[in-house]
Amino acid sequence: MNIMDFNVKKLAADAGTFLSRAVQFTEEKLGQAEKTELDAHLENLLSKAECTKLWTEKIMKQTEVLLQPNPNARIEEFVYEKLDRKAPSRMNNPELLGQYMIDAGNEFGPGTAYGNALIKCGETQKRIGAADRELIQTSAINFLTPLRNFIEGDYKTITKERKLLQNKRLDLDAAKTRLKKAKVAEARAAQLNTSQPEENNIMVNVSYMLNLLHVKWLKIWAEEVTKSEQEVRITQSEFDRQAEITRLLLEGISSTHAHHLRCLNDFVEAQMTYYAQCYQYMLDLQKQLGSFPSTFLSNNNQSSTTPVQSVSSPSVLASASASLPSVSNSMVTSGLSELKSSSGSRKARVLYDYDAANSSELSLLADEVITVYSIPGMDSDWLMGERGNQKGKVPITYLELLN
Repeated sequence: MNIMDFNVKKLAADAGTFLSRAVQFTEEKLGQAEKTELDAHLENLLSKAECTKLWTEKIMKQTEVLLQPNPNARIEEFVYEKLDRKAPSRMNNPELLGQYMIDAGNEFGPGTAYGNALIKCGETQKRIGAADRELIQTSAINFLTPLRNFIEGDYKTITKERKLLQNKRLDLDAAKTRLKKAKVAEARAAQLNTSQPEENNIMVNVSYMLNLLHVKWLKIWAEEVTKSEQEVRITQSEFDRQAEITRLLLEGISSTHAHHLRCLNDFVEAQMTYYAQCYQYMLDLQKQLGSFPSTFLSNNNQSSTTPVQSVSSPSVLASASASLPSVSNSMVTSGLSELKSSSGSRKARVLYDYDAANSSELSLLADEVITVYSIPGMDSDWLMGERGNQKGKVPITYLELLN
């Protein structure tokens, strides 16, 4: 029973405090009550903390989008994280593309130029996918996790203490308002004068009663003023203590910035490693593709002597250009001069598929055998080819002259 009485009293006290705060807050909004302002330093710290929280959330969310563009995958990872379970491992986009390329290359035939190139590109894409997976893991540990810990940990504590400070301020201002009203009432009571008694018993008794009530009223308001002054002193002390606690927490934002700076440096290093790996992988792939004939690497609507487009780096361009074989170094050089100097024809095996760019050219299929011969005045990189009733120009780098 005593516990129940205590709970009822506590509930009533809490309800009274809540109502007092609500009244004070409403009167402040209506301009009917004064408000204790925080000092400028504390206001600046609060503003800095709010700004830090806002931009940390934006940077964290956009980093997640950068590392994982698929929103469904991000939601899945979030759910598994909340369930404290490991998300199932799946191939990322580069790895999936690489696997498709490898499967297609095997389907077309690793011995064909296109199939071989697809396999090489697929293997490179899978290596890029592995590097991408490592970037995501490293960034999550060294960058995203510290940012999330600040939002879900440190800033939540700051928000809790800031709310307590707001409540203490409302309690203080409510106490000041009650003290002000009590002093006004006391002053009015002191100004009241009883009527002068007349020379009869009835009026003497009435005057005596009024004086007695006047004295009691003054005593009540004096006690109310004393009580309000004590309440103001208590609430002021609690407000000052809470303001100091909040200030100490907010001053830790500078340390948070320093920590986030180190995390940002780790993120930049992870990106640098990732892009350096991708650059090296693509450079190696370009060198491997450079071993194919130059005509195979060029577009069909361009001249066969058009160089392969490369990255803008001079070193990469030089290495790629050095790896491209010229016509003079091709396997048909030994028989080419003999064929061009004579009016005869030779049999040649087609090395790679070739689609004719126009009606003057002849389309080719890998491994087929055609008849080729030279025409005076023809470009040195081309021969005339015949397949039954079909004839047209064919690039010599796609051919292997037969004995």
